[in-house]
Amino acid sequence: MATVPKSIKTALSFSHALPEEVLATGYNVLKNLTGNVNFPNTPVDLGVLKSTLDAYSISIGEAKDGGRRAILRRNQQGEDIIRMLRALASYVEIHCKDDLNIFLTSGFQPRSHSRTAPQPLLVPMITDLEQGTSGTLMAWITGVRKAKAYEFRFGVVGSGGALPTSWSTQTVPNAKSGAAISGLTPGTTYAIQVRAYGPLGFTEWSHPATRMVI
Repeated sequence: MATVPKSIKTALSFSHALPEEVLATGYNVLKNLTGNVNFPNTPVDLGVLKSTLDAYSISIGEAKDGGRRAILRRNQQGEDIIRMLRALASYVEIHCKDDLNIFLTSGFQPRSHSRTAPQPLLVPMITDLEQGTSGTLMAWITGVRKAKAYEFRFGVVGSGGALPTSWSTQTVPNAKSGAAISGLTPGTTYAIQVRAYGPLGFTEWSHPATRMVI
């Protein structure tokens, strides 16, 4: 059992992170706290957190056109999520019993003042799929801190919505703009996933997003 002698404090780097990073952190904490027997009485309703994160994901996409109202809505929702995450972080610190193993089940990362080994990256997410030129889809993803590159894989959706049996891959250097996935067959539905590459290698693949190509 990995118990530390001093009280564990949460790394609150998400408070100053990019919107996509706040979103990824929020979904990661939501996933880890849902059904977590170590933290059964969270001060934030996890259903409310999920609905706020879903709305925030939409707002991030809408704000990409630079509209003032869309950016303001995105920023306000981001502040709401950060407040929720801070409340959850405090709760986790109090109820983890100063046990690092229990703390880590929350999805938060501990604060450290010493040099530490590289940590696994968050799994990126596809936030939007848009039709590009004929045979092309534009994929927008969440940025992941310390990611060196991102890899997409895409393939034709099978019967009944089954995942592809074969995939093609494409690497992009960053998440600052939409990635053009081209060479697709019009009238065909594709599944697309993304993963990030960092100091420890690749993350897991994201949940698939699907869309028919025009």
